[in-house]
Formats: sequence, structure tokens, C-alpha cells
Amino acid sequence: MKLSMLLWLTSLMPQPVADQACLATTVYLEARSEPTIGQLAVAEVALRRRERGQWGNTVCKVVTAPHQFATTTTPGSFDVDNLDSFSKAWEIAGRSLHNWQLPLTERRMLVPHADHFATTAISPAWSRNRRSVTIGEHAFYAVN
Repeated sequence: MKLSMLLWLTSLMPQPVADQACLATTVYLEARSEPTIGQLAVAEVALRRRERGQWGNTVCKVVTAPHQFATTTTPGSFDVDNLDSFSKAWEIAGRSLHNWQLPLTERRMLVPHADHFATTAISPAWSRNRRSVTIGEHAFYAVN
């Protein structure tokens, strides 16, 4: 399925399902080749951003905010065609959403305070002089 079609479909879904679909799509695009812990960390960043409200009050708004996640930097013609990887991303998204519904003191955090990440192959300007946690090929940062 084309990325643009998948994201359009989320606009027709009820809110809890739309959030899971948007989060799964983000995990798929950003971290499908990463180990489970790296995929969970990517989901955690998106959910932390939603909680803070700075980038939107739903997961879909957060992950489709301009130039923030791969959902907006990947061409809409991109084929989301690896069913095994998307199924895993869907499961990761569901686990993450469930974890985020828990009280703060009970949540399992992999990258506490992180609200940004980048692949270890690049060093964005906003990452300079910030401590990071590296998981797989991603470095996670607390920027805001």
C-alpha cells in the first residue's frame, strides 16, 4: 500500500485505531530494521511529544507535523509492502500506546525525556552538546 493511502485511511479511522496506525507507520518507516527495543524507543518519542502537546494532541498530528518524522519526509508514493515488518510495527505501536496509558510512575521508559532522535550516521545541529542514548542505529535526545 502506498504511504499516502495509508495516511489518508487514518483520517477515516476512529481515534484509538488511527493513533495505532499512525504510530505503526512511523515505527515502520523510522525503525523497521532496528531491534524491538529501538522500535519501542521511536514510539516512545512520538508518544512523549503527543503528551506534551507541542506537536499535536493526537499521535497522527504529531507524526505528520512537517519535517518531524519520516511520515512527512518519505514520498507518498513509497510502498509500505513488508507485511511482516508492518505487523511487528503494529504490535509495537499497540504495546507502546498501552504502556503510555499507565500512570507515569508505572510506565516503562527506554529513553526518558527524549523527544528527538536521529540516525547515528548524521549529527543534526539541534543534537550538539546534548546527551544522548544510542539504541541500534538511532541516538535519542532530550531537546525540549
